Amino acid sequence: MSPTLVACDLDRTLIYSKNALWLTGADKDAPAMVVAEVYDGAPLSYMTRAAQEHLLAVKDAATFVPVTTRTQAQYERVQLPGPVPEYAITSNGGVLLHHGVPDAAWNEQLTAQLAAACAPLESIEAHLANSDFAPWILRLRRAEDLFVYAIIDRDAMPDSFLTELKQVCADAGWSVSVQGRKLYCVPLPINKCGALAEVSRRTGAETVIAAGDSLLDQDMLAGAHLAFRPRHGELHDAGYLASHLRLTSVRGILAGEEILRSILAEIS
Repeated sequence: MSPTLVACDLDRTLIYSKNALWLTGADKDAPAMVVAEVYDGAPLSYMTRAAQEHLLAVKDAATFVPVTTRTQAQYERVQLPGPVPEYAITSNGGVLLHHGVPDAAWNEQLTAQLAAACAPLESIEAHLANSDFAPWILRLRRAEDLFVYAIIDRDAMPDSFLTELKQVCADAGWSVSVQGRKLYCVPLPINKCGALAEVSRRTGAETVIAAGDSLLDQDMLAGAHLAFRPRHGELHDAGYLASHLRLTSVRGILAGEEILRSILAEIS
């Protein structure tokens, strides 16, 4: 195993939908891009060709771990270059994949923590299903029976709702995060940092490098030896900074390329 572990969030960190490319300038100057995800028979997410090459080099030099809030099924749609990673973290840390298979020991450990410290998923789900919230809670979904998320109309959602929801979730041992048109409610034991610490322990990593853009990535970035974030996303909007954190010079899909180039420079 490599003594260096590189953990990267996926959406809006490594891969980008067409609405998150944030390309400026003339179309003829746009970077060459490759499809990283297909959904319903159509391209959904992209990387630059240079980012793809950088990622292959990172995989050769370090233990690469994709870390995502996506469910396992959503993660499996993503086609990153190179061999399938030995470890991957999905469902915001709720599922630890080892050679593509959910790790039973990790599931057992999390199940015990949830039973001891958190209100049941059904109680948070029932709160969000209140008909008074229908103007902005457009669809409500479960993720692996671990947490809930909603497709929202952000313009219709009042600030008072989010303030109240954060208090309800805090009292229940849950957290709240808003990413684009999605609202996540997640039990506190289910987090990327804890799952990554388990992978680090198993692999014997001496150095952990992490990258991410959302509030759900903050603990993972804080716990790393070196961290990167793009100039977009929840963490950027919140002004998150740290002594070991580096910001990209650009935003959008070119930020993903810059993150991988910077990581490769560190581990090479």
